[in-house]
Parts: sequence; structure tokens; C-alpha cells
Amino acid sequence: MTEYDAQCYITITNSHVAAYSGPIWCGWVSVVQKGSCVLTSISLSLRDLLGEEYIDAVVRARHALTGTPVADLVALADEQVEFWPEDVAGRSRDLAERTGTNLVAGLAHPADGAGTQAFQRAQNHAAAPIGGLGACRIGQDGRIYLAAKSEHYQASLGHGFPGYRLIDLARRLGIPNATHNNTRGQVTRLAEEALVAAAAPGLAPAADGTPGPHALTRVINLETGSLAAEAALKLMLNRFYSADGGEAALAGRTPVFLVMADAVGGPAANYHGTTVAAQLLRGLWPELLRRLDAAGIVRVVPVPPNDSRAFLEALLRYNAGDYAVAGFCHEIVLMNYGGLRLEEDYLREVYAACHQAGVPVFCDEIQSGAWYGELFLFRRYGLRPDLVAVGKGFPGGEYPASKILVTAELDALSQFGALVTNGQEELASLAYLVTMTFVSANAAHIEDVGAYLQHRLRELVTSFPVLAGVTGDGLMAGLQFHEGAVAVEFCGRLEREHGIDTSVQAYKPSAPPVALMKLPVITEVEIVDVLIDRMERVLSTLDEVAR
Repeated sequence: MTEYDAQCYITITNSHVAAYSGPIWCGWVSVVQKGSCVLTSISLSLRDLLGEEYIDAVVRARHALTGTPVADLVALADEQVEFWPEDVAGRSRDLAERTGTNLVAGLAHPADGAGTQAFQRAQNHAAAPIGGLGACRIGQDGRIYLAAKSEHYQASLGHGFPGYRLIDLARRLGIPNATHNNTRGQVTRLAEEALVAAAAPGLAPAADGTPGPHALTRVINLETGSLAAEAALKLMLNRFYSADGGEAALAGRTPVFLVMADAVGGPAANYHGTTVAAQLLRGLWPELLRRLDAAGIVRVVPVPPNDSRAFLEALLRYNAGDYAVAGFCHEIVLMNYGGLRLEEDYLREVYAACHQAGVPVFCDEIQSGAWYGELFLFRRYGLRPDLVAVGKGFPGGEYPASKILVTAELDALSQFGALVTNGQEELASLAYLVTMTFVSANAAHIEDVGAYLQHRLRELVTSFPVLAGVTGDGLMAGLQFHEGAVAVEFCGRLEREHGIDTSVQAYKPSAPPVALMKLPVITEVEIVDVLIDRMERVLSTLDEVAR
């Protein structure tokens, strides 16, 4: 065993969780030894997760509505669900070892669909899923694929995560999924409280006991990450242009958004969704942005990553006179730009400058949220953002469900300012609670396997001259090449020959040639070893060609 072998430390007292600070009050656990790593497999019932009083009310309602015997409903509410049993974990490892091989007969006649030209050109029928378990999916061609990107970055707990059986039980118990903004259900309100609590550790309250500055105490429930990011932009713009027509605090000044610059100084490195406002930040709709800028309505200023001097110069220049900085918008790991990671010292310095200048900071954790034991990567960095967007990993691919966490100071939109019909779905909020509980209980495991992946990738760099370095952080990782064409060939051959799902952002001319991966948090060192083995097989032939 090396220093990077995964280890997970947990103290078991009277069969209860005693060494993690997740959002759950109680629950049964078993420690499962898996090769070189120890995972915590929690068992919980809906009553454990959602509370006695609420479950009793649900049972009474379901009995009255349907006549189902109370005893049957109580049995559903009290059924213990094991989140990650050894038989499922073992099967996930076995499937990963066989990645790229055929498991079943595939789909002989896939439907063409009716997508747009762009989507039809990109369609990969062979890899489209007909099933999945753990770290693997079965494609329509019947082959096993290793979901090394967690599908499109959202399947944090892989496929078929057993803990999500609680969602099925909740549906059978009659917990309604459809609610609305004025009738946010108990499960959604519990998820809000859990998110605020997870974002709060280390943030001291003010002397009078109220939350201190930059305390994330409010949650807006939305549906997709794009809507969460747009809500953040609205909250920042509301200081310049009141959404309700009132007097804005910074009326008359031009709002300036500071965003991450790409390698040539343009805005292509940042990514905060697909709404028009967010796309303006990353250089789309250039003529529209030019006219908005010329009219003094809004300006977008890219700042080079990890260059605090350049950031401070931009902050001083655009937070004076006719301009005012509306906000600094950033991800911590830029998975839409080669997995570039912003350095801790850089972020701490620019956060301090923003706080001093009264400039809000928007930390977009759509990518990184739920991929770390702390749930939020900003907590590991010791940062205090004013707005945080989460989604993707928190509902684990079960539902589209994003949220924006915001401070009381920026809570200035009316209810209709960021309203969506389906943002308060109860079962989506239940998926949040399940994910948060499992991730919190396995913080050390996730940390160590992420470190092991980074270590093994760095070993590849020292062995193969076609490689330039490693990007990302933990399980969110990238393997950088010297040449873009070689990176594209590498990713293509990994999928064709070995069923490994990675990608390179060849469509962005300024993006570094990086093979991107984002392994599910249920990944174990044995699965990392499979991934590295298949990469070595492809790199060996690529290296020979390059030489």
C-alpha cells in the first residue's frame, strides 16, 4: 500500500454514525472493507432521514386518501435502505475491469430521434445507455462503458445507486413530488436547511448572534444550473437596475462583471450556463454585447486566472467613476476550460479585495458541488462567497435540481424574480439529502481516492512524453497533452477500444488540449487502476507514433 491508498476513518459507537457531520440526525452504518479502501455504507429509512412527525403525518394522509393499511405504510416508512452494499460495490468493480467488452446484445435498430442538426451530428448511438450500475453504463451496442465523466458531470454516485431507493419508497408512501413556490414541501425545506448548515462551518456569527458577513443563509430552488447562475446574475444586476422598477442602489453606473479569461485574454474560459446573460459573459452573442457595452448598459471584463495583480488592477479601474463592479464570477475548477484550477492563495487574495470594495463574489459550484466531502469546494479553500450555485452532483442525475445560496444582504429579488414552476420538487430535494448524507459520511474516502487518481495521472506524465501535465482537483481531473490532435486521438481510442468515456474541448481554439474526466465519488482505487491501465495501453502506441 502507498501513501495514496484510500483510507476512510470513522468511529462506530452503538452502531450509529459518530464521526461525520452530515445533515442526518441518526442512521445505521456498516464499514465495508474493499481492497485498499474502507467505505462507509449507511442504512437509513425515510423516518430516519425526514423525521418522526413529518412521516407520521404522511402516513395519516396516505391512509385517508387510499385506505392503505397503516401498518403497510409504516413498514415503507421504516424500511432500512443500505446505500452502498458490498454486492453492488463488488459488481461495480467487476464491470469496470471488463470495460470495453460486450455484456449483452445491443439495440439493433436505434431510433433516429428528431434533434436539431447540431445534436444529430454529435449523437453517439453506440454509447447511449440502456442500463448502468455503479461506475459503469451499458451502451446501446451492448458494451460496458466506464463513466469516467460521470455522464455529463452529474452522476456523482454513479448509476443505480441503491440509496436512491428511498425515492421509490417516498413515492409509494405518497409523498407528492409536485409543489410550487408558495407551497414548498417539508422535504425541500429540510434540504434548504441542510445546504445552509453545510455551507456555514467556520463562519463566526456577529457579536449580537446574527449571521456574520457573507453568511449564506437563504436558498432559491431552481431547476437547472443555468437558471441558478442566471439567478446570481439577476441578484447582482438588481443593484443597478431594479427588477421591480424601484430605485437601485447603483443606478446610473455601468455594471461590470469580472470573469475568468482564456489563454488569449478572451472570455471563453468562464462558463456559467446557457441563458443569454450567462452566454454574454463567455463571449457568445458578441454583437449584442458590443452594443450593450457601447450604450453603457453592461460590460464584461475577463481577468487572467491566478494573476492577483491583474485582478486588483481591473477591480480598481472598474469600481470607480461611471463604472461599478457588479460581481466577480468564477468556478474553482474550470471543467469547461481544460480543468484549470484556481489557486487557493489567488482566490483568498481577490476575495479579500472584493469584500473590502463591497463587490459580491459568485462562486459557481455546479461542477464541484458534492464532489468533495465538505460538499462545497469553497469551504476547503476557506472562502466566503456571497452567492453559490449548486446542482448536477447534488441530485446525482436523478432530477434536474439546482439551487442558489445567497447572503441576506443580496436577498433583494421579489418571489417572481427567479421563480420556476418545478424547482421545489420534493423527490428532487430527497435526492439532495441522500447524496449529501452519503458524501459527508465518506469524506476521507473521496479525498484519498481523488489524491490517488491525481498521483497516478502524474505518473503517466513522467512516463509518456506526449503528456504535458495534470489539471483539476481530486476526482475532477484532466490529462494535458502537448498537441491537440494527439489528445483527440487519445480520447477517441480510449472509447473505441476500451469503453472509457473522456473528452477534449477541441471546439475551443484557445483551450488547452486536455482529456477531461470526473469520476463518480463511489470510485475505488481498483477502478482508478483500471482507468490508468487502459490509458497506458493507448498512450504506449501514441508515444511510439510521436517519437
